[in-house]
Amino acid sequence: MRWPGGLRALPPPLLALLLAGCSAGSGAGPGSTATEHLTVFAAASLQGVLDEVQAAYQAAHPGTTLTVSTGSSAALGTQIELGAPADVYLSADTANAQKLVADGFAAGSPVVFARNELTVIVPKDDPAGVTTPADLARPGVRIIAAGDAVPITKYANRLVANLAALPGYPADFAAAYAANVASREDDVKAVLAKVELGEGDAGIVYVTDAAASAKVRTIRVPDAANVPATYAGAVVKGSTHPDGARAFLDWFAGSGGQAILARFGFLPPP
Repeated sequence: MRWPGGLRALPPPLLALLLAGCSAGSGAGPGSTATEHLTVFAAASLQGVLDEVQAAYQAAHPGTTLTVSTGSSAALGTQIELGAPADVYLSADTANAQKLVADGFAAGSPVVFARNELTVIVPKDDPAGVTTPADLARPGVRIIAAGDAVPITKYANRLVANLAALPGYPADFAAAYAANVASREDDVKAVLAKVELGEGDAGIVYVTDAAASAKVRTIRVPDAANVPATYAGAVVKGSTHPDGARAFLDWFAGSGGQAILARFGFLPPP
């Protein structure tokens, strides 16, 4: 369905609520069947996966519709705490999902559903000549990163610390990398987009994000330094469809969701 530009400008939670209302209203009338509408807040790196999951889950569960809003895991968690209507939360880390549980905004325990790894990306033409991760600390290299609270930044900081400990990397590698950060973006998709456009010389993203782009080249990270990213989900305590939300999360973490996640390059849970 094509929406007017004004609706596209709405914040994701408000748009999700509006869509939910429209969906509920469209099911009314003689002979109509009840529709269970679920709103899923998910990490930006899951966007491609959830486009496919949305169609697959709705086909396998007639009467259930999904609305998906993606963004920074930290920002979406904050929106849930502030009352944004959501049923399921899917984070690019375990910490944000655990925080929702600890703060009383999610029911049950977080469910780990996937893993990912990190890579360095550069624009296809690589004007800065970044050929190894060590070049991230070279003077003049413009690094695109995400905000401090975004999971990719926490993983990237650990990766940089691991690289700094490897033979051949200078002792001030982490500080030189930090000095080269030219901008801080809202989420990992925004990091990818800026590097694709050549607005930066390099960035650290998930392997799955890099694989989905034809506009960047990857710089392999040494296995000894790479950082495993673990994704977890939870049922939002304020969900108006807790049973449906739990059923979706179980399906997503099970064989149905795993098959789609694997096609996008995600690794299975540990």
